[in-house]
Amino acid sequence: MADILSKGAKFDPVLVTELFDKVKGKSSLAALCDQTPIAFNGQKEYIFTMDDEADLVAENGKKTRGSVALNPVTIVPVKLEYGSRISDEFLYASEETQIDILRNFSDGFAKKVARALDIMAFHGVNPRAKTASTLIGTNHFDNGVTVIKQDSTSPKTPDALIEEAIAAVQDNEYDISGLTMAPSFRSDLAKMVDTSGRKIYPDLAWGNAPTSMNGIQTVTNNTVSFNSSKDLAIVGDFARAFKWGYSKEIPLSIIPYGDPDNSGQDLKGYNQVYIRAETYIGWGILDKSAFAVIQSAAE
Repeated sequence: MADILSKGAKFDPVLVTELFDKVKGKSSLAALCDQTPIAFNGQKEYIFTMDDEADLVAENGKKTRGSVALNPVTIVPVKLEYGSRISDEFLYASEETQIDILRNFSDGFAKKVARALDIMAFHGVNPRAKTASTLIGTNHFDNGVTVIKQDSTSPKTPDALIEEAIAAVQDNEYDISGLTMAPSFRSDLAKMVDTSGRKIYPDLAWGNAPTSMNGIQTVTNNTVSFNSSKDLAIVGDFARAFKWGYSKEIPLSIIPYGDPDNSGQDLKGYNQVYIRAETYIGWGILDKSAFAVIQSAAE
């Protein structure tokens, strides 16, 4: 049994399906945009634009040329890894106990992958290091997306900020398919009252986070404000202008020897084994003008 477990393996198909169902439940982006298979070596998505309007031509009139552009957006998967040390008693446990441990590990891995997708695509940082990643570059919402900033001298209401952000996206001829917001912003919306003192958004009271507001799919997630980001909310056409996908083959390794986490402690010397899971995720913002980020006034 130990020899089999020490080899590289993969989560079984049922477990993979369960794992990424959980990702969809924990990731704003996965909830707002359906997953699309991404080629392991990357792929190009072409954005076809026609910026001019149609031309009215009189009989025998002169025709003119309209502008056309075909711009590629490259989506390249990046590797996500999570590993943990556990007692080597795992190797000698019953099959049922091993499966239970691996299911718990896969649950945790799903949550970390879900958060990582948001954190990388929203802020362009390595989730663990919390620093900007050269692997991500400018492929994130904090770069090049329209910013709607709170006014520190004359603060706007939260719903006024949302309206301004929606208008900015719609001015670029995109629809609003989704809104994701930080818990603090959800709380500010919940506090809003009308002239009679009644709550404007009663569905947000006591920490509730509805999946739809005013007909727009909505997700509350602290990944929006990860690492003290100034971001409060992001609105846009997630359905058409954002793509993400993963490799369904998720390697799982049970490592009984060495120092796989570079901690300086040999596994055998501490009666431990190492469980490691990896996956590849790619994403692309097809047109940054299809989104707007609401930010706080804090410098």
